[in-house]
Amino acid sequence: MTREEKSQVIEELTAQLADNTNIYLTDISGLNAGSTSDLRRACFKADVKLNVVKNTLLTKAMEASERDFGDLPTVLKGNTSVMYSETGNAPAKVIKAFRKKSEKPLLKGAFIEEAIYLGDDQLDMLVDIKSKEELIGEIVTLLQSPAKNVISALKSGGGTLAGIIKTLSEKEG
Repeated sequence: MTREEKSQVIEELTAQLADNTNIYLTDISGLNAGSTSDLRRACFKADVKLNVVKNTLLTKAMEASERDFGDLPTVLKGNTSVMYSETGNAPAKVIKAFRKKSEKPLLKGAFIEEAIYLGDDQLDMLVDIKSKEELIGEIVTLLQSPAKNVISALKSGGGTLAGIIKTLSEKEG
């Protein structure tokens, strides 16, 4: 690979790091061609991009990036694959599901919405991270709850002012 090719790859990696808020670094070494193909298919179905990268080029891309990757470059040893996703927990779910059949991929580290996770022991916690959409849904549900209680209280009183006041006073007491 020439210097120009390397600098072009570094530029592309830097752009990908800037464009994605959820980045997983994994080790898929030891997977045969069929298993690697199955993993790529699982990633595609989960809307996760999977790229195999050279550690030195990824390290340079992280250094060139405006983001602070903290200790994440320290895990760049051996074979490294990068998983990009819009959803914070999607790659973790793919890894966990795939590991029911195989001992790889191993999680080296992750960068999720500015937070850094190092080590394969973080996988279960990353699977449980809620996506932005899930959190918004929970907030909407919580906000709707009090309104539903008032509406049901108003309906149960029969619609009369006396019935409404009686129902509301019973709820407070």
